[in-house]
Amino acid sequence: MSKELVRGLTLVDAASIVVGSIIGTGVFLKTATMSSLVGSPGMVLVIWVVAGLLSLAGALAYSELGTLMPDAGGEYVYLKEGYGDIWAFLYGWMRFWIGSPGSIAAYAVGGMTFLSGAVDLSIVGGRAAASVIVIIVFSSINCLSVAFGGRVQAIMTGLKILIIIGLSAGIFIFSNGGSFSHLTETTPAISGFTGWSAFGAATLAALWAYDGWNNLPMVAGEIKNPQRNIPLSLGLGMLVILAIYCVANVAYFYALPFTEVLTSNSDAFPDAYPVATKAAMTFLGTSGITVLSAAFVFSAMGAMNGSILAGARVPYAMAKDGLFFKQLANVNDVTLVPVVSIIIQGIVSMLLALSGTFDQLTNYVVFSSWIFYAMVTGVVFVLRKRKPDAHRPYKTLGYPVVPIIFIILALLLLVNTVWTSPRESLIGLGFILSGVPVFYLFKRKSRASMARVN
Repeated sequence: MSKELVRGLTLVDAASIVVGSIIGTGVFLKTATMSSLVGSPGMVLVIWVVAGLLSLAGALAYSELGTLMPDAGGEYVYLKEGYGDIWAFLYGWMRFWIGSPGSIAAYAVGGMTFLSGAVDLSIVGGRAAASVIVIIVFSSINCLSVAFGGRVQAIMTGLKILIIIGLSAGIFIFSNGGSFSHLTETTPAISGFTGWSAFGAATLAALWAYDGWNNLPMVAGEIKNPQRNIPLSLGLGMLVILAIYCVANVAYFYALPFTEVLTSNSDAFPDAYPVATKAAMTFLGTSGITVLSAAFVFSAMGAMNGSILAGARVPYAMAKDGLFFKQLANVNDVTLVPVVSIIIQGIVSMLLALSGTFDQLTNYVVFSSWIFYAMVTGVVFVLRKRKPDAHRPYKTLGYPVVPIIFIILALLLLVNTVWTSPRESLIGLGFILSGVPVFYLFKRKSRASMARVN
């Protein structure tokens, strides 16, 4: 008899996966990129709110689907029910090659970017090599029981929230030269509104900082009392994160002149300190860089741990359906987790960490993922019509207006991304479409296998 996943995650564990998977590197790094696109602190703050509300709207729709179908695999399960096997497979194919490994790699690279400000990483071969090491360590942790992984996630999430609150409070109370007048500064190179294209590109950057709200439904099959705990953890988690991000960014702009924010770490200034480090240095000085770097690395690793835990459940669900390599459906006899799936996910993550920069990785992930976020939200409408009498412990708040707005804005964001970042967009689309022939190959093998059994 094959082993199955167990429901070992509590409400606290589930909420920790939501918050811990989201808060990682974006809130400490992306403000500089966003500032260079829109040219003013006020517009950056508006975009943080817009991206947060957009992510919350998606989470509300996912909550309905998660309580209706509380099975491992999340979006894969919803797309299969709503649109059929091929769309579910293409999502899983994207998640297997880009979504989960790209997120894990980005957290690893971002974390090592922080660490390199305090430690000479050349002793282990540089940032890329250090990224590989941490991916190995945390993938190994998640090969233990899901309950253990959940406890690790809960502890790391609690500590990272304290880090951000402590950093923001320290800036407001002790910052040398801090002033709210910084929030009204602009860059001489940009005058006024920079246009919707730049607004969309900045929103894409902010959405990386919120990405991860979709991770919880992937482990729905391992959550205790999912009908209650899924919507609670998603809704409350997103509101907490939105508040934390806004406070943290106001603190950055309070501490630093806008020119200092613009020249913080990004693709344009790869060797500069991250904006969060610069802001903290206004009250801790250079002596605090080591402590800060360790704190930021801890935050990134917490998010990476959540992505590893959740992401491996998608290929597991695909393999259970006979649409992927059957070994990925194996659950370890002792730890009761999909160890093979975790190991292969880790290998792909390491390859991506060696191949791309932080901003490249996040652009791949966000663009590819949001194609399916819009499609999954559409499943709410499909199932409301197809199964009107199904038991729904939670119904999407603001239906049908909120999910319609989410889908429209997601589509506009995707179109704008193709316009502003064609290379990353085409790579993402190429990976997704490359799954079409693979799907039909596995489908044929599955039919042949069933024919032999019969």
